[in-house]
Amino acid sequence: MFKVKVFIKRRTSILDPQGTAVEKGAKLLGLNNISGTRINKFIEFNINLSDEQEARKEIELYCSKLLANPIMEDYDYQIEKIK
Repeated sequence: MFKVKVFIKRRTSILDPQGTAVEKGAKLLGLNNISGTRINKFIEFNINLSDEQEARKEIELYCSKLLANPIMEDYDYQIEKIK
């Protein structure tokens, strides 16, 4: 079994309206030194396979078909064997 941590980021060429809204809120709080806010996703899950190659194939499929929008987002992941 493996523990997987997936990081999904909106591509820099794509506007991030949620990040913009949060940044405006920061300015309303007097936090005037904040800029470039981007809101990303972090997802954790376990995968019940013993073979790392097979686990990576399934992780890639899960990320590319369901977790990330391939038009707007990129993803990266870390995989760790659970003992």
